Amino acid sequence: MSLSSRLQLMIGLVLATLLVLTRSQHFADLHQLPAASWAAFFLAGLYIQSRGGLFALLGLTFILDFSVFLTGSYSACFTPAYMMLLPAYASLWLVGRWFGKQQHDYVMFNRFLLLGGAVFIATLGCELLSSGGYYLFSGQFDPSFSEFSSRLVQYYPYSLTSTAFYVTIATLLQSMMSTHSFSHAA
Repeated sequence: MSLSSRLQLMIGLVLATLLVLTRSQHFADLHQLPAASWAAFFLAGLYIQSRGGLFALLGLTFILDFSVFLTGSYSACFTPAYMMLLPAYASLWLVGRWFGKQQHDYVMFNRFLLLGGAVFIATLGCELLSSGGYYLFSGQFDPSFSEFSSRLVQYYPYSLTSTAFYVTIATLLQSMMSTHSFSHAA
């Protein structure tokens, strides 16, 4: 998918804004929105062609998390395990990037199935890296495979559905924009 630099910048700003608005404890009035961090990284891989988009979102995420840490909240999150967010978020970005480079010459239904599979794989990889990293390296747990498996079953569905929620909205917006531009071209 090839988008103009200006459109990529606009998408990047929207994703950054979404990340700021939905990242835990930054805007208490918006606490009902599901977290968009994972979707932001996946969509950045899909729509923003430069690795700079990934690094900008990683930097923004760190700044947001550190600002909350400075207030005394979520101090348990800043452990050696925090570094696992780098490969976790990068995995989302990489799968989004992979999906964006696929040829989409097939039926729309098959494209949505492939997108669903990509979101499933990306969020599972991110969950394994981020939660697994926290479970193993935070010092908060006595790691066991059975306990981690039960936590994965408990928390992964939320991660998948919140990511899929935003990716679905982005896909619908993209479809509406494509349909709108084709109808004006005719």
